Amino acid sequence: MTGQSVRLLAVAVRPRVVLKYFGVLLLSIVAMAAVPALAALFLDNPLSALRFGIVTVILWIAGRGLARLHAPPHIQLNEALAITALTFLTAALAMIWPLMAEGLGMIDALFEAISAVTTTGLSTLATVEDRSPAFLFARAWLQWCGGLAITVLALAFILTPGAATRRLAGVETDSTELVMGTRWRARHVLAVYVALTLGGVLLLGIAGAGWFDAVIHTLAAVSTGGFAGYDRLDRLGQWPVLAGLALVMLFGAISFSLQFRSWIKGIRVLGADPELQALLWCILLTFLALAASFALAGFPGNDGFADAAFLAVSAQTTTGFATTPIADLPDAAQLVLMVSMGIGGDMGSTAGGVKILRLLILLRLLQLLLARVAVPRHAVLALQIGGRRLESREIEAAVGIVAAFGLAALLSWLPFLLAGIAPLAALFEVTSALATCGLSAGVTAPDLHPALKLVLCLDMLMGRLEIIALLVLVYPRTWLGRHSEEQ
Repeated sequence: MTGQSVRLLAVAVRPRVVLKYFGVLLLSIVAMAAVPALAALFLDNPLSALRFGIVTVILWIAGRGLARLHAPPHIQLNEALAITALTFLTAALAMIWPLMAEGLGMIDALFEAISAVTTTGLSTLATVEDRSPAFLFARAWLQWCGGLAITVLALAFILTPGAATRRLAGVETDSTELVMGTRWRARHVLAVYVALTLGGVLLLGIAGAGWFDAVIHTLAAVSTGGFAGYDRLDRLGQWPVLAGLALVMLFGAISFSLQFRSWIKGIRVLGADPELQALLWCILLTFLALAASFALAGFPGNDGFADAAFLAVSAQTTTGFATTPIADLPDAAQLVLMVSMGIGGDMGSTAGGVKILRLLILLRLLQLLLARVAVPRHAVLALQIGGRRLESREIEAAVGIVAAFGLAALLSWLPFLLAGIAPLAALFEVTSALATCGLSAGVTAPDLHPALKLVLCLDMLMGRLEIIALLVLVYPRTWLGRHSEEQ
C-alpha cells in the first residue's frame, strides 16, 4: 500500500471520544494524589497534604465531568494511544504543585513528577536524605501507581466490558468471552501487583530494614522505579536486605499475567516461558560481564561480585537502584549496563527498555535471514517463539519500536554533546531515561541546564509510552483530517 493510500484511509481522532475516556482514566489516577495527601497528614506535613488534597478534588471533578460525555463505544487505535499519552502527561503535570511544597523549583518538580510517574528514578536533587518522609513516600507511591499502569485500574474497576475496554487493553477481537477476560486479566494483574508489594514489605522488614524504608523501597522496587530514600543504597541495610530488594525487583520485571498463571497452574509455567528464560540469561550474562570488567579494572575491591550481581538485576529489570556510584565504574561496565537496561524486562511487567520479547523477535528474524541462504528460494519459513507463530504485525512492531528507541537515543544524545558533556556519560544518561531505568552516570544533577532536563523528561515519557503513543499524540494527522462515520 502506498503512502498516498494510507493517508486516504487515515482518520483523525474524535474529540468527544478522547475526552470521555480521558475522563475515565483521570478517575483512575485520583488515588495517585489522594493517598499521598493522607500520608502527609499522618506524617505531619500539612502543606503537602493540602496541595495533594486540592489536586485530588480537581482530578475527581474533571474526571467525573468528562466521563459523563456521550460517545461511541468503539475506540480507534490512535484514540487509545492518544488517551494513554494524555493521561500519563496529565498525571505528571498534576503532581508538580504538590511536589513544589518541598521547596523544589518548577523544572525540578516537573522532572521528579515525570520520573516518578514513568517509573524511571532519575532525580535532579543533590540529596534526598534531608527531605521529609511525606515527600519520600509520595515519590515512591507515584512510582507504584505509574508502574501499575493507569489503564489497569480503569479496566479493572471503572470501564464496563465493551469495545472501548478491549481497545484500551490492546485486544482486537469482538468475542464476548475475551471482553470479560480483559477485565478479569486486569484484576489478576492488580492482585499480583498488590501481593508482590505486601510480600516485599514483609521480606525487607524481616531482613532488617526499618518498616518505613521497607514500604517506600518496596513500592519503588515492585514498580521497577528506583526512587530510594538514601543517597547511597548501602545505608538501607546489609546484604540480606539488598538481596531481598533484588528479589522484589526481579519479580517486578516478570510478566504479571505469567505470574498469575503460575499461581493457578503451578511453577512449571514459569520454567516453560521463553521470555522469562531469556530474562534470567540476560541477568547472568550482565553479571559475568560486570564481574569481568571489575576484575580487570581492580574495582571495587572485596564487594565486587556482590555489587556486580545487584547492578545486573537492577539494570536488567530497569529499576535503577545502585550500591555504588555509576560514574566511578569502568567504562566497560557502564557500556554493559547500557546494553542491559536498554533491553529491559518482560512484556506485561513494570520494566522498561525495548523488552525481552522484542529482543527474541529480532534474534529469530536474524536467524531466519541466515536460514534463507541455505534453503530453496521458494521455501516458506515462519518465525516462532515458544511454539507460537509470530504474525507480520508483531514483527513490524518489534522492529519499529527498537528502531524508534535507537533513533530517539541518538537525537537526545546530540544536545548533551553540544553542551560539552562527556560522550559516554551523556549516552548513558539518555539510555537510562529512555529505558526508564534511573541509573545515573552523574549527569543528572541540580546544575544541569534546564533545557537538558527537559530533554530527559521527554525521553522518560517516550520510554514509558514506548515512543509510539507520544508520537501519535503530537502527530498533526491525529487531530486534523476526516473523522470516521461513527461519531
